[in-house]
Amino acid sequence: MPSPRTTPEPRPGDDRSTDLIRWAAFSCFLVPVVLLWYGSSLAGTAGTALGLAAVTAVCRVLLRRSERCAARLLDEEPAPRAHPRGRHQRTGTGSHRGGRHSGGNSPAG
Repeated sequence: MPSPRTTPEPRPGDDRSTDLIRWAAFSCFLVPVVLLWYGSSLAGTAGTALGLAAVTAVCRVLLRRSERCAARLLDEEPAPRAHPRGRHQRTGTGSHRGGRHSGGNSPAG
């Protein structure tokens, strides 16, 4: 009996970054077509296409690197600790204890 396939959980940024790269690749195709359509030279169009492809490739590499670094930082981040006293059971003195304060540096004081 074959074992069931387990698919890794998709990270939130994967879908957006994939869409971004797809749109960039589409524009690398579309821009030269439009330039040719409007009468630009073949050499200028080819240079534009190569430039767009290079920029898209570099952006893709940087985006993937950024995602890997962010995922690694999230994996290394320690879980938040629960406070032993709770939210409203603080100790000590200070101006955060509530109520009205008499005296001090207040203008009415």
